Amino acid sequence: MSTDATTTHLPDADVPESVRTAALEVLRRLVGREDAEFHPGQLEAISALVHDRQRALVVQRTGWGKSAVYFVAAQLRRQAGAGPALIVSPLLALMRDQVGAAERAGVRAVSMNSANAQEWDEVRAQLAADEVDVLLVSPERLNNPRFRDEQLPDLARRCGLVVVDEAHCISDWGHDFRPDYRRIRDLLAGLPQDTPVLATTATANSRVVADVVEQLGAGGHRVLTVRGSLARDSLRLGVLPKTSAERRLAWLAANLPSLTGSGIIYALTVSAAEDVAAALRDAGHEVRAYTGRTDTEDRARLEDALRRNEVKALVATSALGMGFDKPDLGFVVHLGAPSSPVAYYQQVGRAGRATDSADVVLLPGVEDRDIWAWFASSSMPRQEQADAVLTALAEAGRPLSVPALETIVDIRRTRLDLLLKVLDVDGAVSKVQGGWVGTGQPWTYDAERYERVAQARKDEQQHMLDYETTTGCRMEFLQRLLDDPSAKPCGRCDTCAGTWFATDIPDAAVTSASERLAQVGVEIEPRTQWPSGMGRLGVPVKGKIPPAEAVESGRALARLTDLGWGQRLREVLAEDQVVPQAVTRAAVGVLAGWGWLERPVGIVAMPARQRPQLVQSTAAHLAEVGRLPLLGTLDLADGGPIGEPGGNSAFRLANVWDRIVVGPELAQTLAQARGPVLLVDDVVHSRWSLAVAGRALRLAGAPAVLPFALALDG
Repeated sequence: MSTDATTTHLPDADVPESVRTAALEVLRRLVGREDAEFHPGQLEAISALVHDRQRALVVQRTGWGKSAVYFVAAQLRRQAGAGPALIVSPLLALMRDQVGAAERAGVRAVSMNSANAQEWDEVRAQLAADEVDVLLVSPERLNNPRFRDEQLPDLARRCGLVVVDEAHCISDWGHDFRPDYRRIRDLLAGLPQDTPVLATTATANSRVVADVVEQLGAGGHRVLTVRGSLARDSLRLGVLPKTSAERRLAWLAANLPSLTGSGIIYALTVSAAEDVAAALRDAGHEVRAYTGRTDTEDRARLEDALRRNEVKALVATSALGMGFDKPDLGFVVHLGAPSSPVAYYQQVGRAGRATDSADVVLLPGVEDRDIWAWFASSSMPRQEQADAVLTALAEAGRPLSVPALETIVDIRRTRLDLLLKVLDVDGAVSKVQGGWVGTGQPWTYDAERYERVAQARKDEQQHMLDYETTTGCRMEFLQRLLDDPSAKPCGRCDTCAGTWFATDIPDAAVTSASERLAQVGVEIEPRTQWPSGMGRLGVPVKGKIPPAEAVESGRALARLTDLGWGQRLREVLAEDQVVPQAVTRAAVGVLAGWGWLERPVGIVAMPARQRPQLVQSTAAHLAEVGRLPLLGTLDLADGGPIGEPGGNSAFRLANVWDRIVVGPELAQTLAQARGPVLLVDDVVHSRWSLAVAGRALRLAGAPAVLPFALALDG
């Protein structure tokens, strides 16, 4: 393999005139301007793809025009009689924007993704009739059995160009590594030798660049690397010193109107995004939440509202990231720091793409490290779990669906999906019609590799903390972490030019934010359906939970991820203790505002192995304040619930089935109950313990069960 790495564009004389003329014509049609010209490096990459039929990696800042390179190259290849371009693109927002841009330029672009399944047959017909110039697919689509077997071989044979967008996802070292992207290596290996390939990214350091180039060059291909400066002259970076959630929310409420135009407020968790959006709306700001829980149609509507400046901001998780395009986005504020400066650079790069100035402010929180640790723990495969999945598939002798696997291996759905993807790209399992099968290929857990990646993630977290406290230029700091040789002081950030944003927070705003975050009470939705396949685990239930055995909708003080009470509850739950008075006062407030149809006639405590004192004292205090009898505590049979936190629903139900029981004394009391009982717990994880406990109470005579917990984890 040979590589040609350069950060400068070729002189015009080195690009064939025919390529330049044709490319410029397509570019001007694409952007709708007759005076449009290429940025340095764009024409070089286009010529490499169209004229030289080679492979190229383009590492350029957001807004440089990477999509123009592949749309122009795709159209020129089509004009030369080649088949459609295949673009592997990670996010639906990116696909929507790219399809729209292509249509404006007269490029026939279509997509196949999870949001438009109803259009797939039409897309297949268009491909068969050669009526498509550009096909955009998600990396997950590459392993869809029907697409992989019926569409991909023909596409690979005749496509005129393959594009891997957000190519840092290919690399273990990329800030947003995705197992599905590793399938692209197999796609590239199966292409005809002269099929040009383009990989693009805005966020890659030297290690990621080398990794991607190695993968692109497999098989002896020459790879051109076009890398430019990653400095963003329009961005003005700043960091507010670490402070409480109340003061950060107050800063937002007080300063949002002064931020130019419309923008994005990033939060680290779904609940934080929803809470902040609600608080800012209550303060009179036109904002909306945008998270992984937002419906696909609502996402498109919210993105359009932001583009049209109909909202001041979207309060978003990383779900609004790569691919969202609003050139005049005026600001990006982070309420809590991402776990990597590279990921941070990628998100702030949404702002100021077509404006002279855009404001970027980071409001770090004390809870950031805990959140980073949680996400890190769920992103790496574990050997014992991988071995369990491979054994289950080998013994089944037939395809197993994910729900069927969940009754054999105790792995939570999200982690199981990730693990199957990793095993798939490693060749140990394969997705087929009806589920997953083992391939019989030997597979070894690469502990050394995962340890290296885990250490790299820890290093990135420390770099993020260093960014928050650096006394040097913040843009230069980010550039150096991306190994940008042109890194130099920007002259605009708060360390170069002085603090440019308000640091004094009005007392009224702090008071209002404190009152908002002091609000307590979230619903605990009752389980309504038993997991499928429970018979395999010896639990004789299926279908809907009978109304006579179900609990009512419950309440918790807060989610552990909430900005306000979430952090306080983490501290309370750190040790077994008598419940603090502040917590019981808040709990009484939740009960007072519950609005139940019938007041409970007594209180029952859940059995607790980890925090018995906390649960018992909470139940006792609520009984005393509410002047209700403390009826007793449920018993644990056979040692009580087992299994690790975070396991899947089937195993979590099996682990507590018939192990939370009503003892003789409590049964006698319940037999005389004439109304609902309040069931008190400390933390609710999967809700199956509550479901089983409630079922036991209902079968023992309780007319209704109202669950109450201090915290909801999830």
